[in-house]
Amino acid sequence: MPLLENLPVGVDTAQWPVWSTTARLVVTDPAVLPTARRLVEAELLAVELACSRFREDSELRRLRPAAGRPVRVSLLLAELIEAALWAAEHSDGDVDPTVGAALYRLGYDRDFADLPAYRAELPIVVVPAPGWHQVKLEGQELTIPPAIKLDLGATAKAFTADRCARLVAERCGVGVLVSLGGDIATAGPEPDGGWRVLVQDGPDQPHCTIALAAGMALATSSTISRRWLADGRTLHHILDPRTCQPADPVWRTVTVAAEHCLEANMLSTAALVRGHHAPTSLHKPARLVTASGEVLTLNGWPA
Repeated sequence: MPLLENLPVGVDTAQWPVWSTTARLVVTDPAVLPTARRLVEAELLAVELACSRFREDSELRRLRPAAGRPVRVSLLLAELIEAALWAAEHSDGDVDPTVGAALYRLGYDRDFADLPAYRAELPIVVVPAPGWHQVKLEGQELTIPPAIKLDLGATAKAFTADRCARLVAERCGVGVLVSLGGDIATAGPEPDGGWRVLVQDGPDQPHCTIALAAGMALATSSTISRRWLADGRTLHHILDPRTCQPADPVWRTVTVAAEHCLEANMLSTAALVRGHHAPTSLHKPARLVTASGEVLTLNGWPA
């Protein structure tokens, strides 16, 4: 997971737990940190209330789609769904928000922090996802078949990192880095030397430090960070929409740099799904770590 390394003089940071991961906020003016944190925390809560699969009071959970008829959703949820559909289209369907029901079947039915390490007697159901083309969004009018359960987890975190970074830069007039787990977005002017980011899977694993320029983003997707056992199988949360089963762990992690965190996350997630074919489909600076720990870098990495 990427971590900020060696904070430059004159910046300040705050971090706190959120969404079974860590939110980290860094600003180039310590005086605005309390205000910036309030802005970020408010956005995180708004996104959670809009699209959490695990909160019964979230707008997504309370949706009651009517077959063939649109349901009006909030502007924020519409934007989150629009981001998920964008990722699906630009990944040729490898990042598909209609895998929600499959995640429930595999036992990922609650916040990961509350997930039992072992789930017994879960059926193996190999079927394709319903498909993102069945989701229609026109403005704030959403039309989906009632049987489809949306999962926006593959894109919502990256979308939110981008959104929070822009908001803090605009409202506070500073350079800012927002990290939500493996998703990092920056906005505004960079500190001296750029944003120094340590990219590492975990302790004693291959690592490197990169300088992330102002306005750039970084996303890491992993087959090892959110895993659980079920019926003797080790499962993870990155599903192949063609089978609705965890993607073959050809890669331990994939990290991608791009202009927006949403795009970086779409590319890194799709790479895990594509397995051995991933290197030929990546067109941004990327770092891929194999299941055995070997590192492959592409397209001018480090960014």
